[in-house]
Amino acid sequence: MKTLIKGATIVNEGRQFKGCVVVEDERIAEILENAEPQNFEGDVIDASGCYLLPGVIDDHVHFREPGLTDKADMESESRAAAAGGVTSFFDMPNCVPQTTTLEALQEKFQLAAEKSHVNYSFFFGATNDNTNLFPQLDIHRIPGIKLFMGSSTGNMLVDRDEALERIFKSTPLPLMAHCEDTAIINKNMEEAKKGYGEDPDVRLHSLIRSEEACLVSTTKAVNLAKKYKARLHVAHVTTAEELELFTPNQTDITAEVCVGHLFFSMLDYAQLGTRIKVNPSIKSPVDQFMLRQSLSDGRIAVVGTDHAPHLLKQKEGGCAKAASGMPMIQFSLVAMLELVDQHVLTIERMVELMAHNPARLFEVRNRGFIRKGAQADLVLVRPNSPWTVTTDVIESKCGWSPLEGHTFQWRVEKTLCNGHLIYNNGQVDRSYIGQPIAFR
Repeated sequence: MKTLIKGATIVNEGRQFKGCVVVEDERIAEILENAEPQNFEGDVIDASGCYLLPGVIDDHVHFREPGLTDKADMESESRAAAAGGVTSFFDMPNCVPQTTTLEALQEKFQLAAEKSHVNYSFFFGATNDNTNLFPQLDIHRIPGIKLFMGSSTGNMLVDRDEALERIFKSTPLPLMAHCEDTAIINKNMEEAKKGYGEDPDVRLHSLIRSEEACLVSTTKAVNLAKKYKARLHVAHVTTAEELELFTPNQTDITAEVCVGHLFFSMLDYAQLGTRIKVNPSIKSPVDQFMLRQSLSDGRIAVVGTDHAPHLLKQKEGGCAKAASGMPMIQFSLVAMLELVDQHVLTIERMVELMAHNPARLFEVRNRGFIRKGAQADLVLVRPNSPWTVTTDVIESKCGWSPLEGHTFQWRVEKTLCNGHLIYNNGQVDRSYIGQPIAFR
């Protein structure tokens, strides 16, 4: 199998240039700048007018399988990933059963080997008492260990100090931490219920799961990481105050921001309601502005999605009853390209945050870059090609998006995973199965 992608503007490792990429046997065989190969024999993709980017590596998704497949499954959500230019994902452990045993981890790999249309790996979940399993984890097979320092969907809360100390002290892998202080949240919820009833309006969600709750927990995680010299990656940072805890371009203690927190603020509850109810909560316009600013100053290392589908009926209610989480993976790349158009960041920096840095920080082998010899995980996007998000284009099993009705100016035209054309102008190749990601 040999494919020539010609005429694109290639964006990779801090620069952009016109050129061609030759793909052969799942890998990038050649990169030609301002030139084309002579006497090429094979498939040709004319990418004139498009930008060729490395496939997105989403470090934070919840594909809900096993056990919660009414909401989503690996087939449907990896299909949405392919349609959005995402060629690799790291899935979280709060499914049923939770991925907190070696057997549960192996089951997820087996499911993905049968169902996932893109490349895959899985975080192992930390609990109060499973650190004895850490030495048995294959460091070449998984990106890290997920630690819930705040109670969220699936209730994998680890909040005992002695357990936290043990986890930070004994981890052989990066820790990805969900940081919210549950005691503060519970107190805020109790006060809100006194004033507003048993299910307070969703517009109070950002006050209940507050800035203070995030800052207290993130500070604790950073201090523990420094104490034990652990590799810490803080998931979905949402507040300006938390950003002060991160040193620009540091590699031992890093931060992720999610597309939803960049795209929405608490003002959007008025129109979108519980569709944007997530944990940690969407915060103020000031926080949103500061998160956007930090994309370019080095304090944010990775942009992920926290893709977390629920059925719409499960999103009914307010702060207490409506499920938290929203599907974002299919539209994450075009949403970030909209921020590029708004001069929030450059396209080169966007590629670094969504492809290069996830590969670097988790030591992904041979992915995340357009390099000779690397796996051919690539996405072609076309600017100035407006389209509107409608339910008929949504690939996620839940069938809805908080972005319905929004018109994007960029379009994902083609996605290649290991050199295979898995998405082509609206059609996903459902026969293709991705590969397990190799690390370190």
